Amino acid sequence: MRITPVVAAVLAAATLSAQSPTPFRLEETTIAQIQTAFRDGSLTCRSLVERYLARIEAHDKHGAALNAIVMANPDALKTADDLDRRFRQSGPVGPMHCVPVLVKDNYETIDMPTTAGSLALKGMMTGADAFVVKRLRDAGAVMIARSNMAEFAFSPVETVNSILPGYTRNPYDTSRVTAGSSGGSAAGTAANFAVFGLASDTGDSIRGPAAHQALVGLRSTMGLVSRAGVVPLNLSADIAGAVTRTVADTAAVLQVIAGPDPADPATASARDHIPASYAASLRADGLSGARIGVLHQAYDTPTLDGDVDAVFRGAVGELRNLGAEVIDPVEVAGLDDMRRAQGSGCNQFKYDLNRYLARLGDHAPMHSLEDIIKSRRFHPSIQARLESGQATDDVPGQSPGCLRRDEFRDRLRAAVLTLMDAGELDALVYPTWSNPPRLIGDLNTPGGDNSQLFSPSTGFPAITVPMGYTRGGTLPAGLQLLGRPWSEPLLLKLAYAYEQATHHRHPPAATPPLR
Repeated sequence: MRITPVVAAVLAAATLSAQSPTPFRLEETTIAQIQTAFRDGSLTCRSLVERYLARIEAHDKHGAALNAIVMANPDALKTADDLDRRFRQSGPVGPMHCVPVLVKDNYETIDMPTTAGSLALKGMMTGADAFVVKRLRDAGAVMIARSNMAEFAFSPVETVNSILPGYTRNPYDTSRVTAGSSGGSAAGTAANFAVFGLASDTGDSIRGPAAHQALVGLRSTMGLVSRAGVVPLNLSADIAGAVTRTVADTAAVLQVIAGPDPADPATASARDHIPASYAASLRADGLSGARIGVLHQAYDTPTLDGDVDAVFRGAVGELRNLGAEVIDPVEVAGLDDMRRAQGSGCNQFKYDLNRYLARLGDHAPMHSLEDIIKSRRFHPSIQARLESGQATDDVPGQSPGCLRRDEFRDRLRAAVLTLMDAGELDALVYPTWSNPPRLIGDLNTPGGDNSQLFSPSTGFPAITVPMGYTRGGTLPAGLQLLGRPWSEPLLLKLAYAYEQATHHRHPPAATPPLR
């Protein structure tokens, strides 16, 4: 080939391009992409944190006004500078080097107050990091901001409390709710205020907000991740975890935060169930040959939204096209009889919260649920829930209602495993929510929260991934996969294969890139 001046210029430009780092794009970036940018010199920790703080400034109280952030961490830039210094000296601190994280307001942090969304706990500095927060800091992460939550994690439907005026808004339609209680983490992560957000799930509070904001949310096996340092709602079901934009990021976060913790006895057996690498499960062909059962009992009710049902049926078709054998329907035998026998159940909120506050001692401005009620420093919408908790004296493992609940959960676990074993099923599948996100203030439209039974009551893991959009392609909907205990590697494999083949997630238009 004759090398003309034009050809020479093109070849020189191509060579320069091959040698130069790819310009870093903040929006929708992943943990792996951030680490690559640090290694190739196209990014510093300070510049990354500054850019995320700029997005919070532009879109949280201004612009789209998501109201997802309680406060930015005043030490975030100082931490970034320290991480840059350490990187220059010896390379990355760990696998989360300078990964900005939103911290749900029920996780203790040494550098920001922990309030659980309540004025009753305003300014509470416990002097410690929650186990999960410490694990992430040790791996190099930056706690960039506090995210908003439903007060005391009560509501699975909306994110409103007494510590921050107003509702947190869904970035895909700011007139709609985020779900709860981790709505601030989900809205902020979807809007690219950080790489991921810490969340907690007692009934549906990781998976619901993830589904409403086109995110990935994993409720892990009970005992895989410590809840120490997280304000409790119900320790028989509370799970600590995260919402992310990709399955790969969920795997990376889980690798850091999973493990035993003496401060949380539920995690005693976790060490035996953590693989060398969750990332090793991420295979594009992960659905090939998988057997998945459609669990209609989880979602198929008279109020099931037609759009959600249509999107879900399309997702089931996608699973089949990707090589999965889908068995439709499957059924947990005797479920209705089990639920009737359960009776009134067990309200252990007062028991768990009072023990938590007692452990904090003088670090807590309130010392009991009774103190909180007497203070009147809470959102009026939760008064009945607080008073109901105070009126009961349930003790886990002792009270009749708690014993009946535990018996129900044992029976449900056995029935789900029997179903999965008999059908040789790898997972059960259903929509994460049966209805789209409600309009803010709407208490009449069916909420659609259908994930509070199977995963919380069994303690088995479940993951949600984006499966498409309802209402003319505008409102996100999530696909949920439920597995056997300790089957996180398998669930991650199935979810990753689906995600990589469909790419349903797209960023919300309400929070565009900054100039």
